Amino acid sequence: MNRLHIFTFILAIGLSLQLQAKKAEVNRIDPPNWWVGMNHPNLQLMVYGQNIALTQPTLNYPGVALKEVICLESPNYLFLNLEISVDAKPGSFEIQFKDGKKIVDSYNYVLNERFNIPELFKGFDNSDVIYLLMPDRFSNGNPENDEMEGMHEKPKRKNPLGRHGGDIQGIVNHLDYLEELGVTALWINPLLENNMPEQSYHGYAITDYYKVDPRYGTNEDYRKLVEKAHEKGLKIIMDMVANHCGTGYYWNDDLPAQDWYNQWPEFTPSNYRGIVQSDPNVAGYDFDKMVKGWFDPSMADLNQHNPYLAEFIIQNTIWWIEYLGLDGIRQDTYPYAYKDFMAEWMQRILKEYPDYNVVGEVWLNYAPLTAYWLDNETNKDGYRSHLTNVFDFPLMYALNRAFNEEDGWDRGTLALYETLAQDYLYSDPMKLVVMTDNHDGDRFYTKMQEDIRKFKLGMAFAMTVRGIPQIYYGGEILMSGKEHDGHGYIREDFPGGWEGDKVDVFSGKNLSDEQNEALGFTKRLLNWRKSNKAVQFGEFAHYIPENGVYVYFRHTDKESVIIMLNNAEEERTIDLSRFTENLKGYSTGKSVLTRAYFDQLDEITIPAKSPLIVELIKDRSTPPF
Repeated sequence: MNRLHIFTFILAIGLSLQLQAKKAEVNRIDPPNWWVGMNHPNLQLMVYGQNIALTQPTLNYPGVALKEVICLESPNYLFLNLEISVDAKPGSFEIQFKDGKKIVDSYNYVLNERFNIPELFKGFDNSDVIYLLMPDRFSNGNPENDEMEGMHEKPKRKNPLGRHGGDIQGIVNHLDYLEELGVTALWINPLLENNMPEQSYHGYAITDYYKVDPRYGTNEDYRKLVEKAHEKGLKIIMDMVANHCGTGYYWNDDLPAQDWYNQWPEFTPSNYRGIVQSDPNVAGYDFDKMVKGWFDPSMADLNQHNPYLAEFIIQNTIWWIEYLGLDGIRQDTYPYAYKDFMAEWMQRILKEYPDYNVVGEVWLNYAPLTAYWLDNETNKDGYRSHLTNVFDFPLMYALNRAFNEEDGWDRGTLALYETLAQDYLYSDPMKLVVMTDNHDGDRFYTKMQEDIRKFKLGMAFAMTVRGIPQIYYGGEILMSGKEHDGHGYIREDFPGGWEGDKVDVFSGKNLSDEQNEALGFTKRLLNWRKSNKAVQFGEFAHYIPENGVYVYFRHTDKESVIIMLNNAEEERTIDLSRFTENLKGYSTGKSVLTRAYFDQLDEITIPAKSPLIVELIKDRSTPPF
């Protein structure tokens, strides 16, 4: 017997003795099930359980082959690489974990039939208005799940950073309200388990990538929410987090490998400078701190350059799309993860769902930096993200300024014009998601200095400019809050979502006159947008602001809309001869917001600090299309 055989024999005896001393068992397998007929034939199973790496797994199912078994550093993990053939049928099979010929444990694995309805995976588009809501703060539909066994954090509604009790049932209960409001897609902050000691209400410190937090409901509740939303014509966009997870994750004290996390000798935060990813002159130190630094002490930074972790994240994304029938994804902190991994993640999604949409949180202030991340083939460094949509943070910052400044050579609405003039940088500016606000900054009404006139100007702009509009829950009733006061104050409970609330938006009880005015304005604007193809998909043409008024058109071959935003403190009468090139073929128009009719298009008077949206009507002599 040569030395290699002797070593192998001794190792086998040692492993067998360890197995006898410490019984191996399977605690969980991720993903917990899969589907036949996927375009990517390979499936990685991450098996977790005490000493499971000391066993030999086997399976026997037609069309499924166990191609590889991988042990990493911890004896409590096994990675099984399966190949599922195109001929594999739905069903279940037993994976046996053996010590020699003895079966130590087993797991019944299920392969399901795929959804065979392509329309389920068409994604969101420019016909949509996205409504961002924070589930813990929207509505408490089931008070019985406010406190759940095994969950560290208990409900504390009086604490701005505590758990308040909102849940999936609360969203289901008010789908009618959302449909009537005029939104068409719901972006819901993460619903997955966040079993952390405190401040876990936001959902971004995930402790189980395959399980809904029981304080929100169950996986099945999430699926029923999607089904009920679809019945009402509402899409669901899932908030996902690939960059980090909560330090309460079961693997935190027993990592499969030490490079599962980006490790530092001591807590090292990110420098939060997303610009380094596209900077050709970046120093390695700054790049590493951005990508490998932790977002927060409670959020461990995941190392997507570990191939097993990378596959875990990719498969988890596809699992939720398939399990729920999701309409889209919002990916958190997009530039904080390795960009080569994020490109691979996107390509794998699009391989399964070619018409899908993912919007990345690319919080960068300037158009050239944002454009780098929207799918294109022109980045000088050769990087292609394959990311279908990004948030238009540069335009959000311009919107913050525009209606709070008096118009001048470089002030006021010129900020909007100049930002939109940089659309040449984007591969497709229609793919940008235009925000009024979100859950991480000052509320829109606060940014508009709590002036309802400015609120209306901003909302009219966001709903009619190119791109896909997104609003934040409560914006429609002028909820306010400043980020520097604490995130809890920009994420307050939606009035009426809790029994006993003095103000109830859903029933209209005790709303102020201004709140009713804002709500009515929002409903009218959003519901009109649902049916206007020019504003949804039409070309965008704008004119340099003059005398405090910014004018632009949205138009197709069949219809056209003129939008006029008067940022001045006085009414303005506008001579329309300047806009002849866009008015050609149209002779009259009607106001969307006031129902006023314009029997000729020579001049229009706009009240102070007001928007005017006019659907143009073709000349009778114009031939029909």
